Amino acid sequence: MAIEKKEFMTIDGIPVEINGEKNLLELIRKVGVKMPTFCYHSELSIYGACRMCMVENKWGGLEAACSTPPKAGMEIRTNTERLRKYRKMILELLLANHCRDCTTCDNNGSCKLQDLAKRFDINDVRFPNTAEKPKIEASSVSIVRDQHKCILCGDCVRMCSEVQNVGAIDFAHRGSRMTISTAFDMPLAETTCVGCGQCAQACPTGAIVVKNNISNVWKILDDPTIKVSVQVAPAVRVALGKELGVAPGENAMGKIVAALHRMGFDEVYDTSTSADMTVIEEAEELAQRLAEGKAEMPMFSSCCPAWVRYCENRYPELMEHVSTCKSPMQMFSAVIREKDRNSERKCMHVAVMPCTAKKFEAVRDEFKVDGKPDVDYVLTTQELVRMIKEAGILFRDIEPEAPDMPFGTMTGAGVIFGVTGGVTEAVLRRLAADKSSTTLRSIAFTGVRGMEGVKEAHVMVGEKEVRIGVVSGLRNASNLIERIKNGEHFDFVEVMACPGGCVNGGGQPFAPYTDKEKRGAGLYAADRLCSIKSSEENPLMATLYDGLLKGRSHELLHVHYHRKEK
Repeated sequence: MAIEKKEFMTIDGIPVEINGEKNLLELIRKVGVKMPTFCYHSELSIYGACRMCMVENKWGGLEAACSTPPKAGMEIRTNTERLRKYRKMILELLLANHCRDCTTCDNNGSCKLQDLAKRFDINDVRFPNTAEKPKIEASSVSIVRDQHKCILCGDCVRMCSEVQNVGAIDFAHRGSRMTISTAFDMPLAETTCVGCGQCAQACPTGAIVVKNNISNVWKILDDPTIKVSVQVAPAVRVALGKELGVAPGENAMGKIVAALHRMGFDEVYDTSTSADMTVIEEAEELAQRLAEGKAEMPMFSSCCPAWVRYCENRYPELMEHVSTCKSPMQMFSAVIREKDRNSERKCMHVAVMPCTAKKFEAVRDEFKVDGKPDVDYVLTTQELVRMIKEAGILFRDIEPEAPDMPFGTMTGAGVIFGVTGGVTEAVLRRLAADKSSTTLRSIAFTGVRGMEGVKEAHVMVGEKEVRIGVVSGLRNASNLIERIKNGEHFDFVEVMACPGGCVNGGGQPFAPYTDKEKRGAGLYAADRLCSIKSSEENPLMATLYDGLLKGRSHELLHVHYHRKEK
């Protein structure tokens, strides 16, 4: 039996085995060296523009670690005097053409340029500051672009094109005039941008950030004549991480509720409750389609506003196959509006979401009644973190509290909505005839769980085998749609715009891939601790459907989007 010969190379004098790594950067990280990078993301194509990850070979040549494949016998060094001077020079040149008002930047404390300048002890920049006056593009309700903070790393362009298949932004002009721009320099709100915020997640410097609504929310909280209610999405509870001193993926919902009460919110609710309503309505819609058995196209989920907008822009002919169910955020806000209809105080509603596209969803005409939106303000998880810090709340030390009544009951099915595959699993729990714990556990192993971008499952619903697709990332959605158009049959397709689902939403604090996996695992752990697993078994649902929703469930919980032509 032939023994496979192992291949090695040397990094900083340490022999390292080559085991399928695509580039030197992956091998260097194996030996415990954190190489500086701006333009490298493992899920994006190799661009090699920033040159911060250069290494020196044994002949004195310089090579980019991100774009150089490892070879047996190769010898490199990652930390020579020459490399340190080289990296400092790059940083100084970037800072010479960059805004240095760090204390007023939304990315202060999480800026990679700021971090590397500190790491390499850049305490003086020898070159004059040539940064132009701020060019703020704030037409989008989801994100804000500040051109003079851009370092042309291309991360946002590749994310928008390669992962999301939107292509709303790209490089424009040449040489020193190069910039990131929309087609014909149109306002972002007038482009095909879906507001997913993944460009802001990829941006290392704060050139693209989440649009900030914090001051507006503080203003209404300080007004005693206004009753302010708030709902918190499932994915928010597992994403606070290092920002507030809790472990990645730890369920911090109780502390979030307590913090929101301290900040002055009158009523704090968990969006998992309205996710139960979404499950009931969407499962009914799917069951009806399956019973009819005539649909050539599958039913697509409707919880993700970035996906809905993407479908409107690219596949308007498919909108009739998108579920008419409102998202959990909009269902809850409609119910709360009805509850507060006769309130003596003016009522306003805030939603804390992992998603920047929710800001756009909230202002859509379809979700306004008499010109007033059901959700007045949407805060992202990032904004919530800032408000907690601004309020001086010691998050780790506060005692957890439960969501308020009358909407304080939810199920595990609603909690898992925040991770890719969660919507599908919750719907399958609803449609399952056998509600035993064994059956519900078996659904988890049908192929709907996992952080992969595309998953497929075959599940028996009654006597019919149902084929399900679960996709996250809009390019994956587009690829699956093309397969369907070419003849492949699916009965139900769940789409989430952000890779991995809402746990990786554009409004979440940035996290490495391992932490994103922990966020998903945190939601499944929260589900295991819920005594009620299926949405229809939530006693609150019976109360709502026999009361406030009686005879009005379709009016309050469903929506028909205004069709847009290509």
